[in-house]
Amino acid sequence: MRPGITFMKLILVRHGETDWNRQRRVQGITDIPLNQRGVEQAERLARALRNEHIENILSSPLKRALQTAEIVNRCHGKTIRPVSALGELDQGDFEGRTISEIMETNADFLRQWAADPASVIMPGGESLPALQRRALLAIEGVLIEGKNTLIVSHNFTIMTILCTFRYNNLNKVREFRVDPASISIVEYENGVGAVTVMNDVSHLEGL
Repeated sequence: MRPGITFMKLILVRHGETDWNRQRRVQGITDIPLNQRGVEQAERLARALRNEHIENILSSPLKRALQTAEIVNRCHGKTIRPVSALGELDQGDFEGRTISEIMETNADFLRQWAADPASVIMPGGESLPALQRRALLAIEGVLIEGKNTLIVSHNFTIMTILCTFRYNNLNKVREFRVDPASISIVEYENGVGAVTVMNDVSHLEGL
């Protein structure tokens, strides 16, 4: 951390819903925009975060994340910095397929994924440890700056970040749930980070 910085927040936000989320399709690095419900979720998110002291905004460069960041930023007027390291897990051959389709052709892989997700590599894609390494490089840069930062990213990316701060490894990554337009917060104080809010979706009630 930067000398003199003793407290900061990382506000981790998942993008709003897309059509592929609704259809239960694997979207990974496929560049899918928000659907109308996703836009409404992002607007609710903006209202929930309007009084937060946000000094920096970083976003995955994928449309669904950038759109969410832009809507939230209407209340803050910051420069949004797209960071490729905050993109979603590259799911390779599974991109665009539904979970039921993958179950029909890759059931053994999915069983291994469920039992030990950190040990597998998505066919033609990326592993969770590789995702975690690149995401943490982005987080380290934020910690050096020492400013309250909003990070708009994706399901698996946020899961690996939360797992790092809570357990310092990926063994329990499946304990985390990160819903669309959810808020999770890591408070970083005197060199130690702690997860203080996880998957808060109270702002989406009734939507």
